[in-house]
Amino acid sequence: MQKFFSLLCAACLLAGCSSNAVRQQDIPFGKTVTLSKDRLADKIRGGWCAQTIGCTYGGPTEFRYCGAMIDDYTPITWYDDYCADIFRDNPGLYDDVYMDLSFLETMHREGIHAPARSYALAFANAPFALWHANQAARHNILQGLMPPASGHWKNNPHADDIDFQIESDFIGMVCPGMPRVAAALADTIGHIMNYGDGWYGGVFTAAMYTYAFVSDDIPGIVDAALQMLPQESKYYQTIADVVKFHKQYPGDWRQCWLEIEKRHARDVGCPGCVLAAINIDATINGAYAVMGLLYGEGDFFKTMDIATRCGQDSDCNPATAAGILGVVRGYSGIPEQWRKAVDKCMDTDFPYTSLSLRKACDINLQLLEQVLQENGGKVADSQYTFPVQEPQAVRLEQGFAGHYPAGKVHQLNLLENGDTLQLSFSGIGAVLYGGVERVGKGGSDDYVARLSVATDGQEQAVALPIDDNKRKNEIYAVYELQNKAHAMTVRWLNPDPNFRIRCKDILYYLPTLQAVQY
Repeated sequence: MQKFFSLLCAACLLAGCSSNAVRQQDIPFGKTVTLSKDRLADKIRGGWCAQTIGCTYGGPTEFRYCGAMIDDYTPITWYDDYCADIFRDNPGLYDDVYMDLSFLETMHREGIHAPARSYALAFANAPFALWHANQAARHNILQGLMPPASGHWKNNPHADDIDFQIESDFIGMVCPGMPRVAAALADTIGHIMNYGDGWYGGVFTAAMYTYAFVSDDIPGIVDAALQMLPQESKYYQTIADVVKFHKQYPGDWRQCWLEIEKRHARDVGCPGCVLAAINIDATINGAYAVMGLLYGEGDFFKTMDIATRCGQDSDCNPATAAGILGVVRGYSGIPEQWRKAVDKCMDTDFPYTSLSLRKACDINLQLLEQVLQENGGKVADSQYTFPVQEPQAVRLEQGFAGHYPAGKVHQLNLLENGDTLQLSFSGIGAVLYGGVERVGKGGSDDYVARLSVATDGQEQAVALPIDDNKRKNEIYAVYELQNKAHAMTVRWLNPDPNFRIRCKDILYYLPTLQAVQY
């Protein structure tokens, strides 16, 4: 059998044969590193526990500060029983952790060569709630559209969202020092729900985790991981600007935040976030995680706190930053005030999984051994030796290229008893908001409304399950049209008097950015 890296990367995953020059040289590229089993296990435990701590710390602020920083004088809660209380009272907060774990379970069950289909079916049929790119992918998969099509931007309006970025931690933690191997796994898993910048967020995050095993130089880790991305991508340019402004304002993360907001805080994909203050795009939230890492300067609290106070998805971003630092420092390097809270939950299974933190760490180590044995590493006498790969940029993907959200056609229409609706918009793309609703208390919980939606006569079949776990986020999306006026027709094919279809606004896209001129 070929080596794992060769097997998965042969199909043009990597763009070219040379890597970009990496500015920091504290990472031992091209050499081997040996860690004892105890030290490696400590780093793995540090990553999982720190991710959980970061998610818990930022949880109360999630999307409460959109396009705004959290002031220093605004207190953020922490106490010794906090994690235990969240497990009991609000376990859904740990969605980024249990999504990680669901993929870890699949890999454990089928091995490191598990196909995308296995991951896709496992999470699509899982009982937990999903949102954004994950939920759009779940709907696609349940309707028979499998990866990578399930995550492609033309089929998934949330393709640039943060989802894979916050679910790629485990990939980096089974590939110590080997970002190219991690990128191959990311290619398999990340395209289930994301594409382009949404995929790059996972590639970049996983790469930072891989280098966290072999270096404690945070700027070097960030810089090396960034070279895994094509420079033409928005994600690369956003993080490169964070690095640039960190150097320009090394003592002032708020000034860096302002510079990034001015340049990169515009969401173009997610229909629920465009033309609004909320931003769940992978790029801006990835930037906040990197700000926490760079300005945190290796201090656990400072890293987590800055990533949180940047706002937006402020539980996931400190989870990412803290998780990477947790691998760098190891569990033993996390200050006791934070460890005490997570220690109380080491043997508590995360919701919707059969895995606790302790079990996840054990499985992580087993999978890491598989990766090492197929990629030039070895395990002997409780010593783990592995090569440290130089970064090499993955291929260029760009979703929503040339599409700029320009406005909404405001409307509210109800389809009842098989009505047909005639709508119109102008531009090169559109998203129709809405969904199926129950009328009264009757009707089957398994009901799926079947629609035909046509733009200029080009029909698309749409399925709208009433089951919230299987829901479609938006009724319909279409892109890459001619820039002109378009007619949209919505027909309800299987009307049921117990339900109705609510059609809301139409978000439309233009080929140029529209801005107010003074």
